[in-house]
This record gives sequence, structure tokens and C-alpha cells, in this order.
Amino acid sequence: MPSGLPDRPGGAPAASAGRTGPGVAPLDILKALGDNTRYAIYLEVARSPIPLSTADVGDLLGLHVNTVRPHLERMREVGLLEVSTFPRGEVGRPQNRYSLAPDAPSLGLEPSPMPTLARVLLAAAHSAGLTPEEMADAGRDQGRDQGAQWPDDASALDALIVEQARLGFDPEVIDLDGGAVMAFAHCPFRALAEQHPDLVCSLHCGMVEGVVAEIGGAEVAEFHSLVDRTPCQVELALAAAD
Repeated sequence: MPSGLPDRPGGAPAASAGRTGPGVAPLDILKALGDNTRYAIYLEVARSPIPLSTADVGDLLGLHVNTVRPHLERMREVGLLEVSTFPRGEVGRPQNRYSLAPDAPSLGLEPSPMPTLARVLLAAAHSAGLTPEEMADAGRDQGRDQGAQWPDDASALDALIVEQARLGFDPEVIDLDGGAVMAFAHCPFRALAEQHPDLVCSLHCGMVEGVVAEIGGAEVAEFHSLVDRTPCQVELALAAAD
């Protein structure tokens, strides 16, 4: 078993753990997840806020893609995972990304209560008449707190990539002369943003600005929300090197 992979608690997970549906046979679950490497891969896919590619899983667990791929396909065959195809951009074949199938067992990894909490807080903010600038200010405070955790020699662009990925925004970066464009391929709050783009996108913009301002070496030149562009994106101006 590769180092760093978690052991299955008490051996193979019981078929009664979490939810199962008519599409997933308990015996197939036991067989599929009875392998420690496959179980570790399943946990990463189950925990991720966005679908993962073969390369994503390999990077998370330190495994070669040729090791990961047959495990993912085996879990797809027994109904534990489902696969979606995403375009790579201008070149290359479409990329397969894996997520938990609707009938797959949760194994105690139930959905986070955060989306529900976010809906409640957004409704409260809207009812209280908070302005987009007030939401942006709250976001900047949070962004500064995130930026303060990075070392003094950190790059604002690198830190922003990591912090946005942690939130589930799946950032993609295009380097430009003197700057960069970061597109957010996945918005974990898209449904809320479509209802109240002025509040949600202002909060997101503020968080981005806070991280960049705290670390320095760059500034937000323009933030394009879902209203302006899909996917939403931020344009960064990088300070010239001394």
C-alpha cells in the first residue's frame, strides 16, 4: 500500500455505512472498497467540492495516473462514481472528471451544512439591507486573514490560487505580460450568486482583494462577476520586479 494512504476503519466499510440505493449492490461495494488504495481514492472524491480528474487524484495521493485510472474506472463500473466530461480549452481531448454517484454510500461523509448556512446568512443580509460594499468589506477582512497566514516571501498569485481552490472555485490561471487572469471554473455558490449577484459576488470580490492586498506584489485590476462573464474571473496586475 502506498505510504500516506488511510487505513479503512475496522477493515472494509460495512455495507450499511451511509446511504445506499438500488443502483449499488452491497457486495460490489465491499469488493470495490476492500482495497486500501481504492478506498483512499474514494475518500478524496467524496470529500472534494468539485469533480476530480485522474491527475487531480494522483496529485492528492502521490500516485501515478496509471495507478489511479483503473481504480476510478472500477468504482464507476460498480456504480460508486459517475464521470462527466469537461473541455480542456482550446487544445487537447476533453477531460473526464469523477464525482460520487447519487446512490453511492456516504461512509459518514455527509454533505456539508455550509450551503444551508450560506443560504440563511445571505437571506439575513438581504433582509437587513446590507449593501454590496458592506459585503465586500466583510470579504476583505476574511481575505486579509487568509493572506496573513502565508509567509512573507509568498506570491500573491500563488496564495490566491490555493485559497480559491480551498473554497472550491477551481481556479484556472492565464499568465499575461505584467499580470494574470484567474478564471473560476466552478462557483460553489452559483445558485446563490444568480439570486443575489450584487451581494454574493461582492463578497467574493472582497475576499480576493483582501488576500492580494495582505500579501502585496499585485493588485486587483478588474473583477468580473457572473453578471459580466461566465465563468467569473479576476484580472491581476503584478508589480514589476526590482
